[in-house]
Amino acid sequence: MPTLFSRLTALSALSLSLLTGGAPAATAQQRTPSRFMTDSLDRYIERGMRQWQIPGLAVVVVKNGQVVVSKGYGVRAVGKPEPVDANTLFMIASNTKLFTGTALAKLEDDKKLSLDDRVTKYLPGFRLYDSVSTRLVTVRDLMGHHFGTKTFQGDFTFWDSDLSRAEVVNRMRLLKPNGQFRKDYGYCNAGFVAAGQVIPAATGGTTWDDYVQQNLLQPLGMTSTYTGTAGFGQRPNIALPYSNTFGPLALMPFDHIDNIGPCGSMVSNVTDLAKWLRFQLDSGRYEGKRLMSWASLRKTRDPNTLLSTRKSGMLPTHYMTYGLGVFTADYAGSQVFWHTGGATGQVSNVCFVPEEQLGIAILTNNDNQSFFEALRYQILDSYLGVPYVNRSAAYLQGAKTGDRETYTAVAKLQKRVDQKKKLPLTLDAYTGQFTHPLFGPITIAKKGKQLVVSFSNHPNLTATLDYMDGQEFRATYSNPSYGIFPAIFKVDGQQAASVEMRINPFIEYDSYLFSRL
Repeated sequence: MPTLFSRLTALSALSLSLLTGGAPAATAQQRTPSRFMTDSLDRYIERGMRQWQIPGLAVVVVKNGQVVVSKGYGVRAVGKPEPVDANTLFMIASNTKLFTGTALAKLEDDKKLSLDDRVTKYLPGFRLYDSVSTRLVTVRDLMGHHFGTKTFQGDFTFWDSDLSRAEVVNRMRLLKPNGQFRKDYGYCNAGFVAAGQVIPAATGGTTWDDYVQQNLLQPLGMTSTYTGTAGFGQRPNIALPYSNTFGPLALMPFDHIDNIGPCGSMVSNVTDLAKWLRFQLDSGRYEGKRLMSWASLRKTRDPNTLLSTRKSGMLPTHYMTYGLGVFTADYAGSQVFWHTGGATGQVSNVCFVPEEQLGIAILTNNDNQSFFEALRYQILDSYLGVPYVNRSAAYLQGAKTGDRETYTAVAKLQKRVDQKKKLPLTLDAYTGQFTHPLFGPITIAKKGKQLVVSFSNHPNLTATLDYMDGQEFRATYSNPSYGIFPAIFKVDGQQAASVEMRINPFIEYDSYLFSRL
């Protein structure tokens, strides 16, 4: 996640509205965008896509209630001619979160719940790791990343699994925090799954999917936006997912993450996201009709969690907070709201600046790049009067260094495999069932001169283990986005007692230790 910054200015119209309770209005003198938007945008995007190896990209810019840019670049699939356009569908991943936060705020607006209600009022069986946090946790906390867990903790267990939403929420009690409740920030996807489960409890049975569809997507006319990924690959005009995280650019499998839908399963295009941006910029109105009160919409943006109060070394920003599914920061003197989203092979950005009546959405289909962020900053710079700096170039050098380090690490693992050293034990000594308290069991079986790992609750995922040296094997996952990493066994006598495995930190940072059953 980026860290933003800004210079102090006189009290803005939005700041004044927050103090007086009024809806946001455009500033008295909105800034005129630089020539970048008219003279350089296409060239900048096309160059950035080549440099970052992005097959396709779609962008929309809304200004003063009007769509001023809405177009696609590149292709939906490598090697095929069909272009990306404004109607091409992408997974928007964690940009789903603000829809969930807005749904809960609307339910409060409709007197169906209070964001400060205890979660156990709606989910009586809900538990966190300790009893004190369980008693205190509120609906608001679920969306504020307040659990004291690490960022992405548990996502190896939940992502692309066949666990139900109820089971994901049930297993939150096993997420052992390394920080303090309501004090230490750790981005927690499972919290939004729990927030989504509050909706049927508060409404008498309306699912998160149906509530978002009926109360947000339909009123906004977002007819090409879907709450789930099911059947995404069969829809027309879709962008296929790609990645070059662990090697050359390659087609990735589609994520199947409807089981964690409220945190990240939505699919959309920039045509529809323009409508979402107009709703946000018009304080809860769309086409002159109020869909929810400004007081309730504002609660999605109010600081729920303080993330930073330090000046950025790269960007004109000083602070960053998190609301109910949206980040907030200052940028060149304006208050900016945004969120990024990451699914396998696709990353996105949605951003709006109410006092400038400016909205931006960017959708891409390569997950190993920061251009989708650089482009957002470049557009913000143009509209907010920041002198031109090539944001993409600034990010690219660091990204290339990171890629080289990853590719080198993968090559070193291959070299260790190629040495064909003799196993200290038989292959059979490493087979059997192993388990992790949160994840559950895995099975390691022999297949020729290799070992193959099968993962419970992940029916489409396996890992092939090739011996390297000592008690270490190279784990190559069947889903390339999970990566290539060492699998480290510990041996007790003549049998493996445990194995430590890790995956792409894009999904979860920490390794998992599986112990023999």
